[in-house]
Amino acid sequence: MKTTFVALADDHSLIRNGLANLIDTFDGFKVLFQAANGQEFIEALKPRSLPDIVLMDINMPKKDGYDTTKWLKEIHPEIKVLALSMYDNESAIIRMIKNGACGYILKDAEPSDLRRALNEIVQKGYYHSELVTNQLVKIIRQGGSDDDSKLSAEKLNEREIEFLKLACTELTYKEIADKMFLSPRTIDGYRDALFEKLKAKTRVGLVLYAVKNGIVNLD
Repeated sequence: MKTTFVALADDHSLIRNGLANLIDTFDGFKVLFQAANGQEFIEALKPRSLPDIVLMDINMPKKDGYDTTKWLKEIHPEIKVLALSMYDNESAIIRMIKNGACGYILKDAEPSDLRRALNEIVQKGYYHSELVTNQLVKIIRQGGSDDDSKLSAEKLNEREIEFLKLACTELTYKEIADKMFLSPRTIDGYRDALFEKLKAKTRVGLVLYAVKNGIVNLD
């Protein structure tokens, strides 16, 4: 069995060491090195001994997970990034995938979930979870679309499209309301109407629709 080498970037040493010990028990996986932040991670990379996967914490000093993931996408796109976070914040998920992450897992996930995530990244190149669907990752990373499920954007009016574009940013719903000069309650109405119209359940679902229909381009 080919060994998959994993690196860890997390500023919490207890969590980092615990993950390293856990991953080393998984068949076919070995931790190559650890780093306390993005800058330290970049400095630890050796051209002849690169990791296959990096578990990337989002909030780190010096260089956070967003910037480090974006740097990897440009310099070492062959290294797969599994985003690691304490939060299931939708805007964080969107931003990490936009910057190049191929999956997203919470720090309180079960060991079996982490093992499944690593295995799926090796086998498929992406990690399919409830937080981030495999389809969403493929569309954002590859710019592709599924014609069978593609919906017509003609059913949306100008204000709905404007809201949808803003929903694909890191703005909160309150900030979107300010941007559109509307009340938060009105924005909630737009969101709920779009959830029903587009058969979406979350903000990530709205992003999926927007990307598939060319309303936004996350590249």
